[in-house]
Amino acid sequence: MKFIIDDKVKFKHCDTAGIVFYPRYFEMLNDTIEDWFEVLGLPFCELHSSNTGVPMVNIECNFKKPSYLGDVLKKELSIIKLGKSSCTLKIEFIGKKDESLRVEFFCTIVNIDLAKKTSSFWSDEIKNKMNKYLQNKEEK
Repeated sequence: MKFIIDDKVKFKHCDTAGIVFYPRYFEMLNDTIEDWFEVLGLPFCELHSSNTGVPMVNIECNFKKPSYLGDVLKKELSIIKLGKSSCTLKIEFIGKKDESLRVEFFCTIVNIDLAKKTSSFWSDEIKNKMNKYLQNKEEK
């Protein structure tokens, strides 16, 4: 299963040519992860108030095709690998109009205790919810 959410490219995402300025994709990536955690039942406001964080420790990005002001992007998230305290994600942004892949990310997040600044195991509850999004490793 994949987590899927749509996002419209806004003026704030674009350079003067009306093309998504590449750093904005990383902001949109973080928004996708934050939206996914909300669906998992752990919004970032609750996550952080419980002294927990999920920083990104590794990221790979491949830009495939430009996106333009007004485009609607279908953002698809799946898990490639789920560890005891980490999670490797594959996230693709696909143009809804032409179904073309615009950008793909492979990134790893780690569950941490913010007070101790150390990794922490996923709770059984959140890990069980995450398991629904686990895909075959061959898909990378």
